[in-house]
Amino acid sequence: MDLLRILIAILLPPLGVFLQVGIGKHFWINIILTLLGYIPGIVHAVYIIAKK
Repeated sequence: MDLLRILIAILLPPLGVFLQVGIGKHFWINIILTLLGYIPGIVHAVYIIAKK
């Protein structure tokens, strides 16, 4: 399941974080990072998924 979440995180980083932790501070941080740059959003999403 984590592999599927990582693939989703590469395509849509906020969705990957949402599937892992729901709507919370990490979700909003990821939306901001994705808006500032796509790569930081991906890195943050993969980190959150791998950490759990």
